[in-house]
Amino acid sequence: MKSIECEPMADEADFLPASMRGPLFYPKLSGRSKAWFALYVQVKHEKDIIRRLEQKDVDCFLPLMECWSKRRDRRKRITVPLFPGYVFVYTVLDNYTNVDILKTPGAVNIVRNSEGPLPIPSYQIRNLRTILGASQSIELHPYLKEGECVRVVRGPLNGCVGILKRHSPKQGRLVVRVDCIQRSVSVELDVEDVEPAEPLRENRTLS
Repeated sequence: MKSIECEPMADEADFLPASMRGPLFYPKLSGRSKAWFALYVQVKHEKDIIRRLEQKDVDCFLPLMECWSKRRDRRKRITVPLFPGYVFVYTVLDNYTNVDILKTPGAVNIVRNSEGPLPIPSYQIRNLRTILGASQSIELHPYLKEGECVRVVRGPLNGCVGILKRHSPKQGRLVVRVDCIQRSVSVELDVEDVEPAEPLRENRTLS
């Protein structure tokens, strides 16, 4: 007798409208909680990309700094990205969100290593926001991996954690890092406003 291959029986849920099938669960790429990620984008399009992400209701952050324009006919103060080619997004990164972000015109990729997307410790984003909101002496600084780790305990930079570069017994610069993109900025401060601090570990500081 010739055997007959039967089609598997359809699940009852297959006949339900999409709205009645229950929630869809997308695999998480990096934890179940919201975290910050660095999004690599086309240089000189950072502000446009932030606007497009906000239209998608994606929480995002573009650090800006003031500088003088390089036009010869006139000089004026303008705002430019602190880290050209990068913006930061705050999300639970699952497959759907990852694809939706990367479909944004001008987006290239979320910074990752061999294990997947790299969450940014939340204190590093707080450092940037505090410094940008409180100081006019911010400067780009070579990326530092080691140094005297301190916490600012008073003044407009209160709460910032970074590496102290001393100029004199009383003055120095606080260097703060974004490790996943290996970028640093620094700001002038009074050495008397800091105290020694243990380096913060990434797994203790993610949102």
